[in-house]
Amino acid sequence: MCLAIPGKIVETEVIGGIRVGRVQFGEIFRQAYLDFVPEAEIGDFVLVHVGFAISRVDAEEARRTYSLLQQMGALEDELGGSVS
Repeated sequence: MCLAIPGKIVETEVIGGIRVGRVQFGEIFRQAYLDFVPEAEIGDFVLVHVGFAISRVDAEEARRTYSLLQQMGALEDELGGSVS
């Protein structure tokens, strides 16, 4: 199953004309493409699906989503470990 996981943007840069960000998922960091959410900035939470940020979410919604995904055991499958 593929899920969109909320993560926090900690850095952004433009590589080859494409805006990318370093996104934090608990203790895990991944690169995500940010062009679908041009309004997203450092410190914002975004939903990331297969490496693409697809929408912004508020911090409380991100926390609720993490909690539900942890209860389901889905975070281990998607991110290869636990997210706190």
